[in-house]
Amino acid sequence: MNTKIFQILIPFFIVFLGFQIYAETPQIKVAVAANVQFAMRELKTEFQKKTGIKVETIIGSSGQLTAQITQGAPYDVFISADMKYPSTLFNNKLAIKKPEIYALGSLVVWTLNDKIKLIDIPNKLLDRKAKKIAIANPRTAPYGVAAVQTLKHFGIYDKVKDKLVYGESISQTNQFIVSRTAEIGFTAKSVVMSPNMKGKGNWKEVDSSAYEPIKQGCVILKYGNDNHRKESQAFYNFMFSKEGQKILKKYGYQVE
Repeated sequence: MNTKIFQILIPFFIVFLGFQIYAETPQIKVAVAANVQFAMRELKTEFQKKTGIKVETIIGSSGQLTAQITQGAPYDVFISADMKYPSTLFNNKLAIKKPEIYALGSLVVWTLNDKIKLIDIPNKLLDRKAKKIAIANPRTAPYGVAAVQTLKHFGIYDKVKDKLVYGESISQTNQFIVSRTAEIGFTAKSVVMSPNMKGKGNWKEVDSSAYEPIKQGCVILKYGNDNHRKESQAFYNFMFSKEGQKILKKYGYQVE
């Protein structure tokens, strides 16, 4: 009789243990600036292999993510496209320490229009073939700020400003370019270096003297420190580790 009861209960024990294992699997939420999303897939995979800690990523512009965090979004770590937004969070006591630079980003001009040859960037942006130029919204996306700085550096901002179409993040800007809604646009080098986009269209890196350095910073957020301190710190450390920096370099970022 006892044996029969035991046999009946075995499936319930298995289900219960399964729930226990799932419940005890550590997991963190990482807010990620859109330019880092392709590199983050590989970073996340390697981190999970190494630590067993699951990572859920939330992708958006740095400004959008900062607004969400300010409004109480339960994110553990913030991977920004600049230093301004994570510094704002630290100053508002929503991050545990000042941000550190994990990489420098690079800006490129990208087109999927075969008729546009990117030999001379300013002239190609002025060309009649470039009816629309996609850039990220400079109000929320640091790569948009860099794009505007570049246009002003070339002395053509006033000549092309009516051709500009704004993506709310680099992701939407990329969609404009890939869908050919815009004939040409500015994006992050990490995008065109990604396996998803590599070999699509043609691109040219913008000389770094045309815009201020894109210093990309990250912080452990107060929520992460209060709720998943060990896991958040482990992911933060991984971003600066040899493995993490190697992956970032592979995607076109400048690392030390």
